[in-house]
Amino acid sequence: MTVIAGGARPQLIREINEQVLLDHIRRSGPISRTELAGLTGLSKPTVSTALSSLERTGLVHVTGQRTGVPGPAASLYEVRPEAGFVLGLDVGREYLRGGIADLAGTVRARLSVRTKAGDAMARIQELVDLTATLASEAGIEVTQLTQTVLGSPGVYDPRLDALTLTGRLSGWDSPATLAALRERFGPTLMIENDVDAAAIAERAHGHGRDVDSFAFVSVGTGIGMGLVLDGKLRHGSHGVAGEIGYLPFTEGSGSDPRDARKRGGFDASASAAAVVRAARRAGVRGASTAEKVFAAAAQGDPVAAAVVAEEALLVAKAVCTVITVVDPELVVLGGGIGQAPGFLEAVTKQLRQLAPVMPEVKASVLGTETVVAGCLAAGLDRAWQTLVGNSAG
Repeated sequence: MTVIAGGARPQLIREINEQVLLDHIRRSGPISRTELAGLTGLSKPTVSTALSSLERTGLVHVTGQRTGVPGPAASLYEVRPEAGFVLGLDVGREYLRGGIADLAGTVRARLSVRTKAGDAMARIQELVDLTATLASEAGIEVTQLTQTVLGSPGVYDPRLDALTLTGRLSGWDSPATLAALRERFGPTLMIENDVDAAAIAERAHGHGRDVDSFAFVSVGTGIGMGLVLDGKLRHGSHGVAGEIGYLPFTEGSGSDPRDARKRGGFDASASAAAVVRAARRAGVRGASTAEKVFAAAAQGDPVAAAVVAEEALLVAKAVCTVITVVDPELVVLGGGIGQAPGFLEAVTKQLRQLAPVMPEVKASVLGTETVVAGCLAAGLDRAWQTLVGNSAG
């Protein structure tokens, strides 16, 4: 970040310098004044003044001293973890998951519960109850939360101020649901598409750390994509960037026209429910879940293997579409089907015959807490923006 000098107002200069130092301390701490001066180009007196201000606001503190080097011992600064707390929530049809992290990124509490809710309002109450339990386990009050991020099916359309395309969560797209969420979680609530949140987690903790552009393609109960270009998650003008479940691919033997009208042609052809439909129509015994179909294929059932092969072809076609439009460096497969044993190799084999170029294709190694991890990462970024703004004000 460039440090502003010259004719700018002294107050503005101080605020910008503090933001620069905070960013370096957050990413590199514990760190000394001399190191901060070298990294930022600021003078040592300027760094000392800014650090004193940040200490008074409670955002940073001295964590120790560096010894064993020539000269006097240097004080080391780092983020004060208790300066803020972030809540990440993942709302699904079967499970609710959540976590609380402090401002340093340390997860203080994490919990997963099976939902019993029969409607949207009951599900919101379960989220509120989960939050209270998490806060208790983290040793904080709910009022100490600086930022809340909810990973949810569907998208938030800022133009309509509404949740749309919420899929299998009944009533979740009702205006009353969004109003109730805001009432219960307050003005710091931020809603992120669940697959986009998983892409954020992949960027922070997974394969996406090493590239600037990648597509996270989730195939499981539903189908979606999180798209990171030039290091930034892309939502699009209406929030629907990555809603590949609506691609007009309906040729799969598990496709269902009624399902397609509700959730999109590709979702109805290649989601877990479609795999089960395809297997049952083909006569696979015990095909009650996609996991069981994949297990039957792995055990040598030729009919189940054909269903899995068709699924791999469908997913490869969708990935090929993504490649031809945005040409990412990397494609990461996630979700219950996307991470199934052997599925990566099957998709890659088909993709080599379809795509004009081959990006690197990997299966995510992140687990069931991926959405929560992404929500916490997004929440930490937003919390920092809020806290820095408040300290500057």
